Formats: sequence, C-alpha cells, structure tokens
Amino acid sequence: MLYRYIFLIVLGLFTGNTVLAQKQNGEDTANASTLRKQIAQFVKQQGKVKYISQGVISHDGKLVAWAADGPEGNSTHGIYFAPVKENLKITRVSASAGEEYYYDTEPEFSPDGKQLAFLSDKEDGQNQIYLANTTGSPAPAKKLSNFKGYVSHLKWSPDGKYISVLYVEEASREPSPMAAIGRKVGLIDSILNKDVQRIAMVEVATGASRQVSPAGLYVFEYDWSASSQNLAYTAAAPPGDDNWYIAQLYQQNLASPEAKWVYKPEWQIALPKWSPDGKHIAFIEGLMSDQGGTGGEIFTVNSEGKGTPKNLTPGRKCTPGWFKWMPDGNMLISEFVSGSVAISSLNTVTKATKQLWQADASIGATSTSLSLSVSDTKGGPVVAFVAHGWSALPEVWVGTFKKLKPFTKLNTEAKLPLPPAKNIVWHNEGYNVQGWLLFPVNYDPVKKYPLLVTVHGGPAWIATPTWMAPDFNTTVYPQMGYFVFFPNARGGYGQGETFTRANRRDWGFGDLRDIIAGMDAVAAKYPIDTSRVGLLGWSYGGSQAMFAGTQTNKFKAVVAGAGSADWLSYYGQNSIDKWMRSYFGASPYDDPAAYAKVSAMTYIKKTKTPALLLVGEHDGESPPPQSLQYWHALKELGVPTQLMIYADEGHSFYKPEDMIDVTERTLEWFNTHMPAR
Repeated sequence: MLYRYIFLIVLGLFTGNTVLAQKQNGEDTANASTLRKQIAQFVKQQGKVKYISQGVISHDGKLVAWAADGPEGNSTHGIYFAPVKENLKITRVSASAGEEYYYDTEPEFSPDGKQLAFLSDKEDGQNQIYLANTTGSPAPAKKLSNFKGYVSHLKWSPDGKYISVLYVEEASREPSPMAAIGRKVGLIDSILNKDVQRIAMVEVATGASRQVSPAGLYVFEYDWSASSQNLAYTAAAPPGDDNWYIAQLYQQNLASPEAKWVYKPEWQIALPKWSPDGKHIAFIEGLMSDQGGTGGEIFTVNSEGKGTPKNLTPGRKCTPGWFKWMPDGNMLISEFVSGSVAISSLNTVTKATKQLWQADASIGATSTSLSLSVSDTKGGPVVAFVAHGWSALPEVWVGTFKKLKPFTKLNTEAKLPLPPAKNIVWHNEGYNVQGWLLFPVNYDPVKKYPLLVTVHGGPAWIATPTWMAPDFNTTVYPQMGYFVFFPNARGGYGQGETFTRANRRDWGFGDLRDIIAGMDAVAAKYPIDTSRVGLLGWSYGGSQAMFAGTQTNKFKAVVAGAGSADWLSYYGQNSIDKWMRSYFGASPYDDPAAYAKVSAMTYIKKTKTPALLLVGEHDGESPPPQSLQYWHALKELGVPTQLMIYADEGHSFYKPEDMIDVTERTLEWFNTHMPAR
C-alpha cells in the first residue's frame, strides 16, 4: 500500500548553507513568513527543470519522441520528435495551429512510423486522441476521438488500423487510489461501482469508436496480440481502486463481446503481454502493495488458460519491474538490483539472463517506473527512456546498449545544487540491506550533523536515485545541513521475492530493525549526531513513523504523512482494503490479533516521541481518522504533537501551496525538536 506519485515537483533546492529558523512557542509569524518566501524562491528555481513524462522510439529505431514541459514551464506539456541520427532537427507536434501549448502526453508512433498519436487536453481539459504526420512539413495534429470521460494508456494496434485507450465514461474522478475520493453519500454500493474503466478503440481511417471490453470488468492494463485480433488484460469487477489487488488475467477476441478467463494469480498481477506467436501471455506476478508499483517475477501462461504458468525468473536476487517480448521470442527486462536499476536480456527457454546496462539512476518519468521503449530492428534493439539520478536531471536516453547516452538537452541550463550521495550496504539478521545517504551541503567531516531517515512507502517499493526524491521532496534537506538516509529495508524491492515477502504479518518489526541497523552503520562511518536523528515517511512510511515512536527512543522527532495508526479500524475505513489480505492471509475479522500486533495504537502508551501528522482531507488510501486517532492519543498522553489536514487533497497532493506547507511544517518540526546544541 501507500507509496506516492509526485509527477510535478513544486519544491526546489536552496543555494548556500542556510539553516531554517526555529519556530518556538510564542514566536510571531515573521519566521513563518520568511520561510514561505524562501520556499517560494525554491519553487521558482526548480521550476527551471523540464519535466519529461515519456520518451519513445519508433519501431524501426529511426525516430524518437518525447513529452516534456514547454516554454511556459510546468503549466504546459508538449510533444516533440526528432531523427535519432539528427537530434538537432527537433519538431514540435501540436493540436493547435498557433503557439498555444496544452497538456499533451503519451506519444506513440504508428507501426510504420509515419504518424504520431498522442493525448491532448486542448478541448476544455478533456483528453482526446490526436494524430500528427512525422513526414513532410509540420502541420496541426488532427483530432481523432470524441471521448467524454477519463482517457489514458494509448496504444496502436500492430496493424495500424486502430488506436486503443483505457476509458472511464463520464468519470467522477481520476481512476487512481492516489486521487482524492469523492463524497460518500447516498447508496454506497452504487457510488463505489459507478466508474468502470474499459478498453475503447478508435478506427484510424474513420474515427469511429467503440468500447470493447465487457461493462462488468474494470480493466487495469492491456496489450494487443501481434495479429491485432485479440486483447489480453488484467481486470476485476468494479470498484477499481480496491479490486486491483484481486485482478485476474483475461483475453478477448475482437469479434466477441465476451472476455475469456485465462489465469487467477496467487499474488498481484501486472503487465500482460502477448508472445510474438500468440500462443502465450506473459505477466509479472508478485506481492505488490500498489497499482503501478510493479515488481515480482515474470511468468508465461498458455493464452487459452491451459496448463501451469511457467516462472521465467525464479529466485533472482533482484526485482523485475518491466519486460518486452522480442521478435525472436526472448525478452528484454528492466529490474531493480539492490538500490539501482538494470536492463537485461532473458532467454525464455533456458531462463538465462545477461545484464546489458546498469546505473545508479531511476528509469521513467518518476522513481516509480521501469518502463522503456524498444524498437524491433533486426540489428539489435534501440531503446529510449527517461533517466535521472541524485546528481543528474532528467533527460531522454536513446541508443543501443553499446552506445546508450542522453539524447535530449532539456535541462543543461537548469543549475541546481544536487547533493552528493553514497550507496550504503549493511547486514542484519541474515539480510544484506541497502540504502542511499545524501550528504549535507558544504560537508565537513570534522563537524557533526543531524540525520533524517526517510522510509519509502509500499511497503513493496524501493528508493532509487532521483533528483526529485518523492514524498517530502527530501533532496532539499541536505541544503539545510542534514544527512538524509533512504533505507531499503526488508519488504521492499531490489533483492527478489523472498526479500519482498519478508515482512508479511511483521510490519514495523523486522523492517524497523533493518532501518536502525542501517542508521548504526551510517553513524559508524560518518559524523552523525546521534542525539539529533529524526524519522519521516509518507503512506506506509508514515505508518512506520507512527509505529517507530512506540518501539524505540532513537528518534527525537517523527513526521508521519498519510499514515495508519490502527490497522484494524483502517481495514474498514480505507478504499483499498483488499491489499491487506496478501500480507495477513485473513481479514481482521478473522485474525484480529495479527493486525493488532503491528498497530501503533497497541503500544501507544510507550511513545514519548514528538509527532507531526499530515494527511489529505479526501485521502481514500490513508483516511484522516487514522492520523486523528494517533494525534488524539498523543495529546491525551502529553506528547508534543500537531495534526494538519489539507483541504480537498487525496493521497497524493497536487496543490503547490500544500506541498510548500508540507515542507515548511516538516522542517520547522525537526528544527524545533532537534535543535543544534
């Protein structure tokens, strides 16, 4: 459960070694006003970084396209393409004849490379499919669709006759558990099942459209067969937010209105993909705590549902997160390896792998994706993807694996004080654990520095190098004199399924011991002031922050964003309760002791740790009553605490002013409760 997507970062980095003023009781609002001005300047500085949401390669490997911020910054997002061998000849694709910029996303080349399809919100914020030619003089793109609802996941059929999307007709909200939930009034069952995401396809020649998948199935991910006659998809009965965790594999012939069941997974399932010969469907299955946070092992199953699925990556000490069938029937995979990412080839017969590329970086627009775009060229694949790291701003990378390098130069002029980082490895209870340590600005090994420990969400997720560390934008804190530590404890990705499943029915115990062992390893090597160590996290990380205060006194203060204090009551309050079944094997109604064992409220009288609690008003994943319950207990017990509920926000925050406020409050909290001596 509970990791956070932040697609547009609204906080930048301070220049210089500025330490924020502490806000003591009785202090007037002057310091808060000054702080807000500093952060506003921060926003302006980081706003110079171009956000790149996607990079794609044409099937013949000759053209590359990307979606990135336009000249007006984050308020616009445009589509661009260029020949791979002449990357200075860049063409902007637009839904408009003029200089207007809209939010255009998801570029995809047609199979023959002569057209580029994309989504644009030109018409009153409603995404529609647009088509642009990649040959001849640039011209305004042609609108192809007339949807009324939420549109995403654009794909071409292999024969080039259709463009398909996932479509929620008359959607009441963005179809994501991260989005703010609506009001729950009226007959609740009807409200929950109102939005159904289906596959819709548009005929390129005529613009005629129809919804293909059955109305009774909520589709999450899908793929075309090479024949363009069949679709494979993961789906479940609505509602979508919750039932993703029990999704199954289906296939459907376009001549039939009915879905054909193929496979029921033991765990969660993602990325269904047809084999080139149409005889098999491959997918990733594993213990996943969030839709979109894909990680597990790669399986294939007979496309008719016959026989037993075959595991192609058993026992790997890494976590595949994406794959693509190649024309020869083998695969290209990208995976988390410890705290880094790698791309490898996979022989689907022998299961042998060969690493082709590895980097201390993140692949994808954010640190929550491992997707690539791969050509079908006979001379070997040409790939395109967005990459960024602790000290590298995002760019589109293009090339073969022998010559892979940045293709765009969108962020060469954005000069930011990116912090130095170290890969930290330690041992605990039989595990080799890994994490990342960011160094404070103007680091002096003679001085002692405070440490902030940032726990990632999930728990089935991972912290990889990124210039825009999620949750609290924690890459900013080194600029204020803090070490920042990102531990990848048991329960996360990067070391195989056994490691990912190691905290089932054990939240907050084994993983917290891994974190503390990592803190000790860092303190043994670097000048950490162990009397000034704080913990912060969002989602599952926020729950860990609540729980840690009841188990140890090592943290002088914690900040819990969108956390859960009582897993028993949480089960009945949140919008995605089915994710917990995979971790506990039963509901709290059948096994309440298992849920109570890992709940902060069970041990609440033990905590003396000051806690700041932050949550969105309409958070369906971590409802505000969970933070309210923890805050109420600390108030009654006399432990310093504050609770801030942000109006209209969901699990992910989208208002810049709220993100600024999160940063301001977090820094003030640690400065106040971990003052310099």
